[in-house]
Amino acid sequence: MFRAIFIGLSESKTLRSIAERSRIGRRLSSRFVAGMTVDDALTATAATNAHDMSVSVDNLGENVTNVAEAEESATLYHQMLDQIAARKLNANVSLKLTHMGLDVDQQLSRMIVDKLVAHAAKLGSFVRIDMEGSLYTEKTLEVVYELHRRDGNGGHVGAVIQSYLYRSEGDVQRLCAESIRIRLCKGAYKEPPEIAFQKKADVDANFVKLMKILLKSGTYHGIATHDPKMIDATIAFARKEKIAPDSFEFQMLYGVRRDLQQQLVRDGWGMRVYIPFGTEWYPYLMRRLAERPANAVFILKNLMRR
Repeated sequence: MFRAIFIGLSESKTLRSIAERSRIGRRLSSRFVAGMTVDDALTATAATNAHDMSVSVDNLGENVTNVAEAEESATLYHQMLDQIAARKLNANVSLKLTHMGLDVDQQLSRMIVDKLVAHAAKLGSFVRIDMEGSLYTEKTLEVVYELHRRDGNGGHVGAVIQSYLYRSEGDVQRLCAESIRIRLCKGAYKEPPEIAFQKKADVDANFVKLMKILLKSGTYHGIATHDPKMIDATIAFARKEKIAPDSFEFQMLYGVRRDLQQQLVRDGWGMRVYIPFGTEWYPYLMRRLAERPANAVFILKNLMRR
C-alpha cells in the first residue's frame, strides 16, 4: 500500500512543483540528495572516496520538453566529467535519456549522449545510462548497444536492468554477450502484471537469478541493493564460486544504509555510492520512499536536526 502511495505521489506535478520550490522540501530531501550544484555533488564525492568508496554522480532530471533544456543538461555533464578528472576523483556519471531529450528528438538525444560517452572514453571514465519506466526500456537498450559498439566506446558505457521485469533475464544474457557493464536493481516504477512481477518474493528470486548470471559473466557489474538478504545471497554465491571481491561491486544510494556501506568496505567488498544532486529531486525522493517506506522515518529525523 505504501509503495503505491509513494509512486502515486512521485507522478503528481502539483506536489512536485510545490515541494521543489519550498525550503522545507529541500530540507526534507537533504539526506538523499547531495545538494543543488555540481560543486555540492563533487564535495560529497570526495568525502565518499575518503571512505574507500567509489561514486556515480547523477544530475537529477527527466522528461525535458525542449532542445535547449536537453543541451543545458548535457553541458553540465561535460563539466562534471572534466571536474571529476581534474580533481582526480574515483567517480563516473549516470544519466537518463529523457533528460537528454529523448522525448523531444530521439536522434538529437543520441547525438548528445554519443558526445558524452566519447568524452568519458577520452578521459578513461564511464557513463551509466539509467533505466526509466518500461515505455523506455527497449529504446534505452538500443542506445546502449549502439554506443558500446562504436570504436573507442567499449567499456565506457553501461546499462541498468530491473529485476521486476519479465524480460530482464533475456536482456541480461544479451548485454553480457557483448560484455556491457550492468547495474542490477529491483526497479522503482509502477508496472502492470502483464510485464512485471508484482510480489516481492518473485522480484527477489529473479534478482538472485540475474545476479548469478552477472557474477559468472566475467564482466565487471554492479549489484545495486540495500536488502541484506540480497547482499548475503551475493556474497554467499561469490564465495561458493570463488569469484574475487574486486571482480564486481555493490552499489547503494547516497544517505541510505551508510552503516552497511562501510561494513561491506571493511569486509573487503567493492562499494559504489550513487550520488544525486540538483533541483529536480522530488520524483527521485518519492521513488526511494516507494522502494523502502522506512526511509520516511530517516527523513523525519533529519528534519528535526539543527
